[in-house]
Amino acid sequence: MKLAKPQVDIGLSTNDPDPMLAFWQGTVGLKLDHVLPVRRGQNQHRHDAAGSVVKINHHADPLPDAAPSGYRELIIAQPARMAPLPLKDPDGNRVCLVPSGHDGVRQIGIRVAVRHLEAHRRFYRDALGLAEEARASGTAFRAGETLILLEQDHSASVDAGIRGKGWRYITFQVFKVDEVHAGVLAAGGREARAPVTLGTTARISMVLDPDGNWIELSQRASIVGALS
Repeated sequence: MKLAKPQVDIGLSTNDPDPMLAFWQGTVGLKLDHVLPVRRGQNQHRHDAAGSVVKINHHADPLPDAAPSGYRELIIAQPARMAPLPLKDPDGNRVCLVPSGHDGVRQIGIRVAVRHLEAHRRFYRDALGLAEEARASGTAFRAGETLILLEQDHSASVDAGIRGKGWRYITFQVFKVDEVHAGVLAAGGREARAPVTLGTTARISMVLDPDGNWIELSQRASIVGALS
């Protein structure tokens, strides 16, 4: 998989945007780029984190009481920070602000709890084509500047779904969604949503890792140009 942007994005969902936005903008210090109306009743507040987009999706209708996804924590490197600062947002989502380079995180890191480490290692290596980095425990994969940290947890959720509060999906920006999507399926990944074009903005699809965590593949016009 050739990345069109050397950073991975991450999305969460909430029914209570005001305290969430105050936390992410005030406490964490992320800058709001713009608000994207996704559909009726859902607005996406897109924040910049050193090139990654932290997407706070506000849903007007109550979200179901779903199990948490395997995406457990967002780690954000801050050059001026001297020591790690673990935090939770008003919905309980974990974020940790760390000095640049801490635990290998130079930009952002995404901590993922997985039931079977070897199955996810094969998925990230063979289906997504990312480079593995050795660690004392678990494993990690570098996607451009972003580090994805996989940690085995036999209690991690399976097929938690994309609808529910909290961290729900990550996004890779690619050049040709249809090609990447087909490649992931050919390597054993599961399809969540077939490729679809969203007006003139993007062509996207959704695939699932071995535990059913959602991964968005996005061919965004503002990054790659033509969507055809």
